[in-house]
Amino acid sequence: MCRNIRTLFNFEPPATDDEVRAASLQFVRKLSGFTKPSQANEAAFNRAVDEVTAVARELIGSLVTTAEPHDRDVWIAKAKARSAQRFAKTAN
Repeated sequence: MCRNIRTLFNFEPPATDDEVRAASLQFVRKLSGFTKPSQANEAAFNRAVDEVTAVARELIGSLVTTAEPHDRDVWIAKAKARSAQRFAKTAN
């Protein structure tokens, strides 16, 4: 589950609201143990996702660094290469 939570700070272009929300959803799923909450827990689950999203956006917006922003396309290419290598090993 947590493999889907990506680093969102210091990228060019910056993280989108959808990316922040997706990471927040994964975080709440991990904490709660629910992939999809029951109707009884749905409101609390959705409220937690909304609140984590807001706090994550605030955190990302308040962090500072002197490092150059990472190129998102380079990170994606590296992740795909790692994935291809990992799954090639298991296929043999």
